Amino acid sequence: MGAKCFILESNDPWLNLSTEDWIFKNMDLSDDILLLWRNEKSVIIGRNQNPWAECNIKKLEENKVNLVRRQSGGGAVFQDLGNSIFSFISPRKNYDRKRNFQIIINALKKFNITAEQAGRNDILVNGKKVSGSAFKENPDRAFHHGTLLINVNLSEMSDYLTPSQKKLLSKGTQSVRSRVANLTEFNSSISHDLLMEAIIDEFFKESNSEKKIETLTPEFLMDIPELKYYYEFMKSHDWRFGETPQFQHHLTERFDWATIDLHLNSDAGKINKAKVFSDCLDTQLIEEIEKAIHNVNYHSEYIAKSLEPIKEKLPHTSVQITDVQAWLRKELA
Repeated sequence: MGAKCFILESNDPWLNLSTEDWIFKNMDLSDDILLLWRNEKSVIIGRNQNPWAECNIKKLEENKVNLVRRQSGGGAVFQDLGNSIFSFISPRKNYDRKRNFQIIINALKKFNITAEQAGRNDILVNGKKVSGSAFKENPDRAFHHGTLLINVNLSEMSDYLTPSQKKLLSKGTQSVRSRVANLTEFNSSISHDLLMEAIIDEFFKESNSEKKIETLTPEFLMDIPELKYYYEFMKSHDWRFGETPQFQHHLTERFDWATIDLHLNSDAGKINKAKVFSDCLDTQLIEEIEKAIHNVNYHSEYIAKSLEPIKEKLPHTSVQITDVQAWLRKELA
């Protein structure tokens, strides 16, 4: 069994994850594969997670930060160019998570950093998390990918991984927040290039094979039809939001004209049930709000636009609808 390393020149998270998936599904795995890359500023959520429960979507959109759903499980992570990503792809019979973790730990030793594998998917240094992993296994092959915090903007990480909603009950997988640290805290000379070089050395040393390293450019990758198709799928609203597990959201607001107590049930990124409780004197207004937002995408702009026709149907409610639209734009993403 040989070994091969691919280095991605792309910082596009959708292209990089699509490439990983294409290699995993389509490449003849006669060799163990190491795939290395970095992503531009993004929040990456696990396959079974609810983006509204994991991150502040409004801030992501305002600051043009990517929201990406990956194929593997695990929790939400913030990534920027201070974060390095590795992926071990192997035939199932040769798959060994412990070995993969040890390759990373041995690479860190070259920088006088003593790390340990903890729990199912973390690497710690001095009790702080510097790496998290996720996994995917098929009958004949498997992958193990993970992050390494080298010099990530931890302030932005805290901002973006903080959900803005307080009354949201989700059935999806919830992230476990941990104390994290950058590797530069333990050795200021460490960098992406130097650490990747160390990981490559340890990978081929462990595989006991000569180095085979290939750089993959975005131009080359986007010429592969299956990969390009999957790239577009990964970027789609249906994948990023439509795969969201069922959840409930409860919002309350007191206006000059009434209190609105709004209960939303969402499934696959759409509102499948809306119930409004209110002391509003205009009962027809409340009924129209409930009907208007049924089956609408769970997003403030879609919901606000769905309420607009009520202004024509019930002209006397225009001020109230404008108030509700402004409120939902503020509360939701």
